[in-house]
Amino acid sequence: MRHHPCSSILSFPPLLLLFAVLFSFVSSTPQNALYEGSFLAVEDKSGILTSPDKFFTCGFYPVGINAFCFSIWYTNTANGTVVWMANRDRAVNGHGSKISLLKNGLMVLTDLDGTSVWSTNTTGTNVQKLELLNSGNLILTDPQGNILWQSFDSPTDTLLPNQAFTKNTNLISAKGEGMYSSGYFRFFFDNDNALKLIYNGPEIDSLYWPNPDNTLYVNGRTNYNSTRIALFDDMGRFLSSDQLSFSASDMGIGIRRRLVMDYDGNLRLYSLDESTMSWVVSWEALPEQCSVHGLCGKNGICVYTPKPQCSCPPGYEMTDPQDWNKGCKPLFNQSCNQTQEVRFLMLPQTQFYGYDLIYQSSVSFNTCMNLCLESCYCQAFIYGLAGDGQCYGKDALFNGYRSPNFPYSAYLKLPKSLNTSVYSASNGSDPTCGSIRTETPLGSYVYTQSGTTTWVYLYSFALAIGAIEVFFASFGWWFLFRRHGVPTSVEDGYQAIASQFRKFTYKELKKATNRFKDELGRGSSGVVYKGVLSDNRVVAVKKLGDIVQGEEEFWAEVTTFGRINHMNLVRIWGFCSGSVHRLLVYEYAENGSLDRHLFPDVSKSIKSPFLQWEDRFRIALGTAKGLAYLHHECLEWVIHCDMKPENILLDSEFEPKIADFGLSKLSQRGGAGSEFSRIRGTKGYMAPEWALNLPITAKVDVYSFGVVLLEIVKGVRLSNWVLVDDAVEMTGLTMLLREVKMTIGNEEKFCVEDVVDPQLKGKFNRKQATTMVKIGISCVKEDRNKRPTMDAVVQALLECKDDTMKMV
Repeated sequence: MRHHPCSSILSFPPLLLLFAVLFSFVSSTPQNALYEGSFLAVEDKSGILTSPDKFFTCGFYPVGINAFCFSIWYTNTANGTVVWMANRDRAVNGHGSKISLLKNGLMVLTDLDGTSVWSTNTTGTNVQKLELLNSGNLILTDPQGNILWQSFDSPTDTLLPNQAFTKNTNLISAKGEGMYSSGYFRFFFDNDNALKLIYNGPEIDSLYWPNPDNTLYVNGRTNYNSTRIALFDDMGRFLSSDQLSFSASDMGIGIRRRLVMDYDGNLRLYSLDESTMSWVVSWEALPEQCSVHGLCGKNGICVYTPKPQCSCPPGYEMTDPQDWNKGCKPLFNQSCNQTQEVRFLMLPQTQFYGYDLIYQSSVSFNTCMNLCLESCYCQAFIYGLAGDGQCYGKDALFNGYRSPNFPYSAYLKLPKSLNTSVYSASNGSDPTCGSIRTETPLGSYVYTQSGTTTWVYLYSFALAIGAIEVFFASFGWWFLFRRHGVPTSVEDGYQAIASQFRKFTYKELKKATNRFKDELGRGSSGVVYKGVLSDNRVVAVKKLGDIVQGEEEFWAEVTTFGRINHMNLVRIWGFCSGSVHRLLVYEYAENGSLDRHLFPDVSKSIKSPFLQWEDRFRIALGTAKGLAYLHHECLEWVIHCDMKPENILLDSEFEPKIADFGLSKLSQRGGAGSEFSRIRGTKGYMAPEWALNLPITAKVDVYSFGVVLLEIVKGVRLSNWVLVDDAVEMTGLTMLLREVKMTIGNEEKFCVEDVVDPQLKGKFNRKQATTMVKIGISCVKEDRNKRPTMDAVVQALLECKDDTMKMV
């Protein structure tokens, strides 16, 4: 008799069938606890534990092909965020592995062959069950509910809210992005009882947070801290017995958070955005990622492009193309061969922290160089041209980074025979700033033992790039215009594009400016002349008077500015750099500088057009956008350092264009005849921190912009001194601020009409004027931490941009 394939099921007793269905459902439902004598198998997809609120899951987490770790993770977050691992450095097989709760009280993880990979230290205890709590803590308890073991006592790279962090615990990073095995960065209590971040690399150990150059007390910590305990609460506040404290930017209850020792060496606090179930950084220890030590391995350099990226210096290459932890290896033999001729290659604004073989203060550059030459163990020296004469010779190159804020440069010792030009290669461009990404940062100022300067590196690189450009330009011209008969007008357009930023000869610019006869203006940085190039472009040519860089360094700096492109920044078309002359070629602004319109010279016969309110607001907004771009978007994080009306140019439509934004990196201020302070800035527009010797940040530009903004509204030079009550002298800015404070102090209503330029005769937008005055006052606060960022300024101005004009 032939049976139907389903006849056995159809003939199954109904009661037994019901039990079978119920058993199947129960076995596939996540458990809340694992009891003594039972186990979870890696193959069993239902072999997981979940917290009562279903937010955390515990089980076997895949970390590779057929490789698993016994772990805890957030159930529904993107990619399942792991918070704890039992066996992060010894994954088990995807078949036959299991976690068992034995009758002797031991919880043990075994591999396919039965080998014990990990276990608890609870042998001989009266263990009843393993349970996952809503806090994310995995606990072993006895029948009375006492905790015999908990995952909170042995964190991996993550700390959860209300999880105590003690002298016996560490947070150890993963080895790389998307990896789970232990890496080289560690968060821990040091022997001085203070919390630290350290790089424990294959070759060195290096503390990098808090700032190792400062004492414990300068860093705001104390070593009177025998308890050595820390935790962060449900509000997002982290408190430690060494007085370290910080808070999440979204501090408050009801938000899921985790503190992570990230794979890149930064300690970060994350908050969960439950609308997208993704994590957002709400605090981090190091805002500048390249401050992390060991990030790029031995000889490696961390650079901003604009994101942090590891690179090898000229003459070096990656030791392992897949692993930056192994750093860079030299492409030459490092030996104490006294007969070998060497040279020094400059790496601008580059530091290698630690391993000082030589330290001298108040010495000349040549003395520093010779000290390094005399020692065969010296691989490079660090020297600053800022005037302090500090010299650091390095016997090893670790913790390399390049920062626009670092006032020193590294000089790399290389064999003279080594041609470093072949080790520089462009990998593409960043459309935001037009910045070229390079595997190896370009250096300059090449020195040999005799002290002579060589240009092999620069010219070889330039020749190679030039040859490639000529080839493609010639081939493209022939293919497009001759073979396909493209109209001449289009050909002219391509020629115009090809004639963008470039190096000019002094002869070209001398001819373009008619021997520098038509002067447009002059300032502390040089004289500006009007010129017409061979392609009939009208340009402004600035002769720089106090530039001290060598030709190669000048090239490197100026080409960076040439790639910066924003509608509210003056476009740099090119430059001229020779043994004597340094010139910059700018786009020409038809309406000159802002000061000529705000503060016209009545003695001159040619009068500048009066600025109506619409133009003033447009100039204020455009200038803010230009500064915001320099501060927040551009690769070099340019700080202007000399924001004033003279450096705001106006085109034919009175659209503002910030000029001289690169000169802060090229000029040496404070020379004879300069109205600059000892470093940078113009009196009346300088932030207080210049005089207080505080570190200079972008907030100095915010202060200067605030003065300019108030001058745009008021129509007078606020930086000038005025006589008050026939006895007291103060600046116009000080007097304006005093008047506003007195009005507010007397509880009088602030009247914007008293501030706005009376020459406007009441034709201005009241809301826009009030906003501009409020922004200006907030920008010139003495405490720079209370000044807004330029991004915030732009946003505030945009909010009233389209406001209907209200004449008062």
